[in-house]
Amino acid sequence: MYDQSSQPDGLPHGVGVGYKPQHFTDLREAPGPVEWIEVHAENYMGDGGRPHAQLRALSEQFALSVHGVGLSIGGDQPLDTDHLARLRTIMDRFSPASFSEHLAWSTHGAEFLNDLLPLPYTQATLDRVAAHIAQVQDTLGRQMLLENPSSYLAFAESTFTETDFLAALVEKTGCGLLLDVNNVFISATNLKLSPQAYIDAYPLDAVGEIHVGGHDEDHDDHGAPLLIDSHGAAVVDPVWALLDYTLVRSGPKPVLVEWDTDVPDWTTLRDEAARAATALAPALAI
Repeated sequence: MYDQSSQPDGLPHGVGVGYKPQHFTDLREAPGPVEWIEVHAENYMGDGGRPHAQLRALSEQFALSVHGVGLSIGGDQPLDTDHLARLRTIMDRFSPASFSEHLAWSTHGAEFLNDLLPLPYTQATLDRVAAHIAQVQDTLGRQMLLENPSSYLAFAESTFTETDFLAALVEKTGCGLLLDVNNVFISATNLKLSPQAYIDAYPLDAVGEIHVGGHDEDHDDHGAPLLIDSHGAAVVDPVWALLDYTLVRSGPKPVLVEWDTDVPDWTTLRDEAARAATALAPALAI
């Protein structure tokens, strides 16, 4: 069962990167400002082999965050208990400092959809997601962090704002939050909202991890900007500025640079991590 008093210490208030195997040697020998790494849980659900050996070696040098993408925690069907059991094995094997998942759904019946789909923010959704979070935390014996989605539309039936919905989940379940600043910028642009107002309304005290990453830009049928969460490019200046805005209000937090597709060489990713460290430095100095 989930016992808040037995929580891991959490990630250091420094910079992390999403780990990719091609960076293994460079990361160990020339980490630059990197203090922690994040991996996708589903990549480590096998029994062993090179991925596990490399992650074990890295976990002796860096704090570890495990990020899930397959729980479908917002889905309207029961959680996959086999998937939860595999997650528990990862927790027991590597004892990560943090575990997180997405506020999204990705299953329909027996089908798994290769996307993280948004939810209407209603009381029924709140009750369902809260029950799923409680099941995850009880199964894993630890707190989980929940990540805000990138949105491309708003649901007419929503009765909560996204920030109020997240705050209610924290209140009901004791979960923490993963604040993806790039997702905030994407959603605010697509829905014509203020990203700063979103941050002002966000329950920052519950944040255990912050993400920044790249996105792609397209246009909708009316010629308006349409941003796509891709994690396949460098962080753009407006997202760095929104990170600065956030850290002034939140104080120091662990900050991750995500780059999952079109993965660059280590020097490029390390330079992104160094820029994140520069953004974090004023908050650490207070």
